[in-house]
Amino acid sequence: MASAHVIEVGEITAGIVVLEHGGFRFFASERAFHPLEGALFRTADHAVRAARERLRPRKMPSRAPLTRLEAV
Repeated sequence: MASAHVIEVGEITAGIVVLEHGGFRFFASERAFHPLEGALFRTADHAVRAARERLRPRKMPSRAPLTRLEAV
Protein backbone atom coordinates (compact mmCIF):
# COMPACT_ATOMS: atom_id res chain seq x y z
CA MET A 1 0.00 0.00 0.00
CA ALA A 2 1.42 3.37 -1.04
CA SER A 3 1.56 6.27 1.37
CA ALA A 4 1.42 9.73 -0.20
CA HIS A 5 1.54 13.18 1.39
CA VAL A 6 0.72 16.55 -0.16
CA ILE A 7 3.53 19.08 0.25
CA GLU A 8 2.34 22.67 0.61
CA VAL A 9 4.31 25.86 1.05
CA GLY A 10 1.96 28.53 2.28
CA GLU A 11 -0.96 28.54 -0.16
CA ILE A 12 1.02 26.74 -2.90
CA THR A 13 0.80 23.00 -3.49
CA ALA A 14 4.41 22.13 -4.28
CA GLY A 15 3.70 18.48 -5.04
CA ILE A 16 3.43 15.14 -3.32
CA VAL A 17 5.83 12.68 -1.78
CA VAL A 18 5.26 8.97 -2.04
CA LEU A 19 6.75 6.52 0.43
CA GLU A 20 9.02 3.99 -1.22
CA HIS A 21 11.94 1.85 -0.19
CA GLY A 22 14.57 4.19 1.19
CA GLY A 23 12.48 7.31 1.69
CA PHE A 24 9.94 9.64 0.13
CA ARG A 25 10.00 10.38 -3.63
CA PHE A 26 8.98 13.94 -4.61
CA PHE A 27 6.65 14.67 -7.53
CA ALA A 28 6.28 18.38 -8.35
CA SER A 29 2.96 20.03 -9.18
CA GLU A 30 4.27 23.57 -9.79
CA ARG A 31 7.09 24.77 -12.04
CA ALA A 32 9.02 26.36 -9.17
CA PHE A 33 9.48 22.90 -7.66
CA HIS A 34 10.51 21.02 -10.83
CA PRO A 35 14.17 20.92 -9.70
CA LEU A 36 13.02 18.66 -6.83
CA GLU A 37 11.22 16.25 -9.20
CA GLY A 38 12.23 12.68 -8.46
CA ALA A 39 14.37 13.56 -5.44
CA LEU A 40 14.38 11.05 -2.61
CA PHE A 41 14.07 12.45 0.91
CA ARG A 42 14.60 10.62 4.18
CA THR A 43 11.35 12.03 5.63
CA ALA A 44 8.36 14.00 4.37
CA ASP A 45 9.53 16.87 6.60
CA HIS A 46 12.82 17.00 4.69
CA ALA A 47 10.82 17.37 1.47
CA VAL A 48 8.81 20.22 3.01
CA ARG A 49 12.04 22.01 4.00
CA ALA A 50 13.46 21.60 0.50
CA ALA A 51 10.27 22.98 -1.04
CA ARG A 52 10.32 25.99 1.29
CA GLU A 53 13.94 26.62 0.35
CA ARG A 54 12.95 26.78 -3.33
CA LEU A 55 10.73 29.80 -2.57
CA ARG A 56 13.14 31.58 -0.25
CA PRO A 57 14.37 34.82 -1.83
CA ARG A 58 17.93 34.54 -3.05
CA LYS A 59 20.50 37.02 -1.84
CA MET A 60 22.43 38.79 -4.54
CA PRO A 61 26.14 38.09 -4.32
CA SER A 62 28.05 41.08 -3.07
CA ARG A 63 30.21 42.74 -5.66
CA ALA A 64 33.47 44.53 -5.20
CA PRO A 65 32.97 48.26 -5.63
CA LEU A 66 33.76 49.53 -9.09
CA THR A 67 36.84 51.68 -9.21
CA ARG A 68 37.36 54.57 -11.53
CA LEU A 69 40.26 54.31 -13.94
CA GLU A 70 42.83 56.96 -13.14
CA ALA A 71 44.75 58.75 -15.90
CA VAL A 72 48.41 57.81 -15.82
